[in-house]
Amino acid sequence: MLIRLIKNIRIQYLKKIKYRSFNIGSNFHVGKNVFLWAKNNIKIGDNFYMGRNSQIECDVVIGDNVICGNNVAFVGKYDHNFKEIGKSIRLSSQIRDTNYNWKGLDSSIIVEDDVWIGYGSIIMSEVKIGRGSIIAAGSIVTKDIEPYSIVGGNPAKKIAMRFNEIEIKKHELKLYSNKY
Repeated sequence: MLIRLIKNIRIQYLKKIKYRSFNIGSNFHVGKNVFLWAKNNIKIGDNFYMGRNSQIECDVVIGDNVICGNNVAFVGKYDHNFKEIGKSIRLSSQIRDTNYNWKGLDSSIIVEDDVWIGYGSIIMSEVKIGRGSIIAAGSIVTKDIEPYSIVGGNPAKKIAMRFNEIEIKKHELKLYSNKY
């Protein structure tokens, strides 16, 4: 009972104080050492879980019922202006700068509902992960993922479908019928 109370206090602290500038739904849980930052916004739906040592370092919209394993990263493709002539990449302008005016300012990641992102995966900005998808552990996602796909690898490629067409319809009817 005491451990549950401590966990609830921690989550409320994260939602109401540390991450108060972000839009976070109900039943939010993140493990230890999770870092969230975005140039513009992070929006997370209901029933979200993210394992320890994970990070979001770009604009992202995450749907409901999404689970991310440990060591998952959401990162921007253009966080440093590597095209600045006469400046090393280390000293070039970066997206965190207030006067940054290069690529990536409008880039984001969209993760639709009912997605599972496996341990150690990296999701790059300008990607949409379709509803019901599974990202295998250790994958690097650089392109859009079709709904209900199971993908893996570097770069992530389709391995299989989670359900067939009939199963998708049954799944969505059960999962979303009370939502509408």
